[in-house]
Amino acid sequence: MLMVLCGGTVAILLGRLYYNSGGNSKWMATLTQCGGAPLLVIPLLLTPATLEDERHSPATSRMAAIYAGIGVLIAFDNLMYSYALLYLPVSTFSLVAATQLAFNAVTSRLINAQRFTALIANSVVVLTFSAALLGVGSSSDETSSNVPRGKYPVGFVLTVAASAVFALILSLFELTFEKVIKVHTARWVLRMQMHTNLAASAVIVLGLFASGEWRTIPGEMAAFKNGRARYVLTLVGTAVSWQAAAVGTVRLIAKVSSLFANVTGTLALPLVPVFAVALFGDKMTGIKAVAMLMALWGFLSYVYQHYLDGRRAATGKGKEGAECRVCAARTARDSVSLA
Repeated sequence: MLMVLCGGTVAILLGRLYYNSGGNSKWMATLTQCGGAPLLVIPLLLTPATLEDERHSPATSRMAAIYAGIGVLIAFDNLMYSYALLYLPVSTFSLVAATQLAFNAVTSRLINAQRFTALIANSVVVLTFSAALLGVGSSSDETSSNVPRGKYPVGFVLTVAASAVFALILSLFELTFEKVIKVHTARWVLRMQMHTNLAASAVIVLGLFASGEWRTIPGEMAAFKNGRARYVLTLVGTAVSWQAAAVGTVRLIAKVSSLFANVTGTLALPLVPVFAVALFGDKMTGIKAVAMLMALWGFLSYVYQHYLDGRRAATGKGKEGAECRVCAARTARDSVSLA
């Protein structure tokens, strides 16, 4: 959970820092979101295989198709996020991105058979109104420094679209663990994250060369604020942060659900705008503050729903255990009477 919170917050802030310091390659910014996948080889090699890993081994061709399909979705989702982060102040971007929780409620219901309760419905409505409120109050944000003028509507739409695709990706991860892999070990979490991100990286590298942006990288590095070393460190830090957040997210999907993983990621929601105001001079307007409070309200609805589900599950286990003890006592009495 800590990996999701810290990784996601730091990655978004470093992504905005890349643009603010002179970076302009959308494909390079996209690559940092999944290009750190090779780093996962180290924890994968250090994680011992369990009996479950050896017993469950899906067909290689089937897993390759899953890796490729999800990888392509991740690549295009990351590209939309990169453009959105360029066109929106980071505080607004993080709040609009919270709509992924609402989309995830829908995809979890349709794909993963997640229950859709009144509290979840309340969260969906509140988060939707929160994003809409930011859309209405766009004029004040368009005057923020380092944000292209007139691009706010495009950034807003791209963020919402990317959030919807991200919700779909999370549900597909959960479906793969439940229906194909059928185990939830650390090694399979690392494999899923590494292979899907490698596939996404391949698509993004092709886009980088096809677009011709690779020719601008040396000049961009030379013109980057405070030099080439900071350029490299910013990209490397962003890549590592995204991988930490992604591994934590996939782990939560495997252990609990895609919905819970998304809820955990939303915990970082209040952090990003606060840091953005302090680091990048984003304006904390009244509309943005209300939108943040509404987003927190939506998040707390999810948390309370999971609290109720946990209590219900604990009560069910308690009753089941009590019934089992009663049955055991009856069996013992019957055995004594027969003797």
